[in-house]
Amino acid sequence: MNVEGASALVAGGASGLGEATVRALHGAGASVVIADLNSERGTELAGELGERASFAEADVTDTDAVKAAVEAAAEAEGGLRVSICCAGVGWAQRVTGKQGPHDLDIYTKVISVNLIGTFNVLRLACEAMNDNEPGEDGERGVCVNTASIAAFDGQIGQAAYASSKAGVAGLTLPAARDMATRGIRVATIAPGTFDTPMLAALPQERRDALGAEIPFPSRLGEPHEFASLALEIVRNQMINGETIRLDGALRMPPR
Repeated sequence: MNVEGASALVAGGASGLGEATVRALHGAGASVVIADLNSERGTELAGELGERASFAEADVTDTDAVKAAVEAAAEAEGGLRVSICCAGVGWAQRVTGKQGPHDLDIYTKVISVNLIGTFNVLRLACEAMNDNEPGEDGERGVCVNTASIAAFDGQIGQAAYASSKAGVAGLTLPAARDMATRGIRVATIAPGTFDTPMLAALPQERRDALGAEIPFPSRLGEPHEFASLALEIVRNQMINGETIRLDGALRMPPR
């Protein structure tokens, strides 16, 4: 897929991994719709990037809001060819403990945003891409989702988060097979410990310790490294139906 001249949607694109991906796509010549709940930051980012960037306020679990964002990207020059979903939430709580069983409403919320929200973006983006004229290589679009190495190495207290991300990983191959005849690829990135706003509140000592746990490079991942892989997936037609770990060889211990 040629990024230049294409239209892209990035869900969760106002900060962290999503923001880095927005910047990378825009820098490569794509028109980008930034979909996010944070309207202040999303509008600011779109304004900073200027031409070929716009913001759409959207909760990934809200079908109407996601449809509107998808339509905005589909109507841009080049049509919607790239959809990347980085939206997600985290929560730490044991299945049961001193405070009783895991809060079911919170578990449902994590699954709703991380898994159902990802699927919501995927299904609506694929619907729009389905109407694209195929390129010379027969391709109509590419969807990249975000899991986590917690899908495979879930730690103590990560029952909700790990199961939501395992669902995203498990969704990848059947979705790719579903869309294969239409020339739409689906792949997933499973990042390890990255320097995102989620970790920004931690003391520097704790951040350094997290980086030191990674075999090599022994540091937190940088958002631009996630964005670089996302762009490579878009550009490399043979990457399809795969979940790629991006973790510096980290295998997370139980705690």
